[in-house]
Amino acid sequence: MNKYPEIFLEQKVHRKTPQIFIKFKYNDYLIGLVKNIKGSLWSKTHKAWYLKNSRENKLLIWQTFKNVTTIHTSKISKKETFQRNLTQNQKTLLNNFYLYLKGKRYSKSTVRTYTFFIADFISFHSSKSLESLTSKDVESFIETVFIQRKYSISTQRQFISAVKIFICFCPNTKINKLSLERPKKSKQLPNVLSQEEVLDIIKVTQNVKHRTIITLIYSCGLRISELINLKLEDFKIDRKQLVVKEGKGRKDRYVSLADSFLPLLSSYYNSFKPKFYFVEGQSGKKYSAESVRQFLKRSAFKANIRKTVTPHTLRHSYATHLLENGVDIRHIQLLLGHARPETTMIYTHVKRKDLMNIQNPLDVALQQTKNVNNNNRNIVLSRNYN
Repeated sequence: MNKYPEIFLEQKVHRKTPQIFIKFKYNDYLIGLVKNIKGSLWSKTHKAWYLKNSRENKLLIWQTFKNVTTIHTSKISKKETFQRNLTQNQKTLLNNFYLYLKGKRYSKSTVRTYTFFIADFISFHSSKSLESLTSKDVESFIETVFIQRKYSISTQRQFISAVKIFICFCPNTKINKLSLERPKKSKQLPNVLSQEEVLDIIKVTQNVKHRTIITLIYSCGLRISELINLKLEDFKIDRKQLVVKEGKGRKDRYVSLADSFLPLLSSYYNSFKPKFYFVEGQSGKKYSAESVRQFLKRSAFKANIRKTVTPHTLRHSYATHLLENGVDIRHIQLLLGHARPETTMIYTHVKRKDLMNIQNPLDVALQQTKNVNNNNRNIVLSRNYN
């Protein structure tokens, strides 16, 4: 247990959001573990890793480090505990469920998240036998845990998905699969940059490596996970194509490389000479997704863009600009690697060119009033009236 530095957890408000800070003496192995926790970020201000303060993240931290080193939680709220009230039989059941999910080839993140949710659910109803659990127990858990603690709708949807899989794995419960309903997703419009703003960000980025990354993300509509997993062999320069392997949903796809990007790509390659991955961090390992987010944020600020800009903003902008340039929505779906056309259709709501051609009814009304009687003075809306 003392092989690695001890970990100290602390709750703080950072960037106007409650966060959990993970502090320890520098250690490559611990850094590797914390980087694998979804959503983990590095704070230069506090010189520590942090995640959004939530029960799920506390459990993630606990499960990640509990068998590695000592975890100090004196600065963490005691309202929630890491420990669950589970019997040995229940632990065995959860371990088998974990193996069942792995056998179904779910992603590591999904396997871990679903197992945590079911462990919490069983612990919450520890006084009841597994065979007696019903759909009402699921509702009770949601009302007590999810609603009161203000968990997001997406988290609740994940929990319902976990329960549906669990009752397939363990059909002895009385939970009715048909009665389990996921709440509707929030339909938020994506944040999109103009083409001029994208070019401004690229222009102000002086570092060749950073400029190449930003340009590639935008010009190919890549997810950040797809970028950091790109290998040199994935570039088909002779065909001006990039093959994105094992994207979301384990789907491969081809995207075209922009002619204007190729000289920049050559300059980057000759300057940095990556060996295996397209973009590499220290010792030839994968580049950090957080590093990309940070330098993109700095470039956006330098370009006088004050809205939030993330790698996914560039992907949204790529899709929207394709649509505005007349590319068929079905082709955009293939380029983005979307499984369903409904996902791609969101970009029809942010397409500007068609919307800008629609005349506002207020302008129409004022114009018609002016045409009816040319002798009347123009109606000026900004005039002050008593």
